[in-house]
Amino acid sequence: MKYLQPDWPAPKNIMAYTTLRSGFAGRYAQAENETDRRDGSSQLQTWLQLPQPPVWLKQTHGTVVVAAAPENLDREADASFAFEPGQVCAILTADCLPILICNKQGTRVAAVHAGWRGLAAGIVEATLAAIQQPAQDLLVWLGPAIGPGKFEVGEDVFHAFTRYHPGSTTAFAPCAPGKWLANLYDLARMRLSLSGVTNTYGGDFCTYSQPDLFYSYRRDKGNTGRMASLIWMNPRV
Repeated sequence: MKYLQPDWPAPKNIMAYTTLRSGFAGRYAQAENETDRRDGSSQLQTWLQLPQPPVWLKQTHGTVVVAAAPENLDREADASFAFEPGQVCAILTADCLPILICNKQGTRVAAVHAGWRGLAAGIVEATLAAIQQPAQDLLVWLGPAIGPGKFEVGEDVFHAFTRYHPGSTTAFAPCAPGKWLANLYDLARMRLSLSGVTNTYGGDFCTYSQPDLFYSYRRDKGNTGRMASLIWMNPRV
């Protein structure tokens, strides 16, 4: 198996995948050598039958959201959206949470890179604002991220969320003085729910605990590849 497909009730024209470590795209997409990057992106385009090359972003753990258009290739941003068929939204992760979004009509898609910094800063809210759709019309898939049994964080992370939303305390389990185990999936669900989005799916994996399937930045101490998560509207459907 080289990729996952979301288990969600998306329209038939919505295409969405997350690559696994048995593939190669994650390493090539982040390569510093431009030739390797181009070759890896081309291979991924063939492998998944992409209608256009992915619009890769320079991810910064911020809240910038851009259109998945060629002119935004390598822009500093952590989410992209598309309103036209064939435009491929793409992000890279290796413990951070990939979030894929579409509407029930199959006319809007978005991909979000959501580490704890981005979640706390409002990347979810910024993306929802960019795609301009009623919350009840949105479907969201939470892709593979570090699980709640392995994501140990300090007081800075705990307070970044609980100051904004006191109910976020339920996503943290104390494990040592000044330390918590954080549930990244629940934190994302809370942010989505606060924005009125309740049709959420996924959140079943742990990148740290499943080395046969996933890269993990924390497990591998930074010496690792990335999974690519992509979503687009099929122009042929």
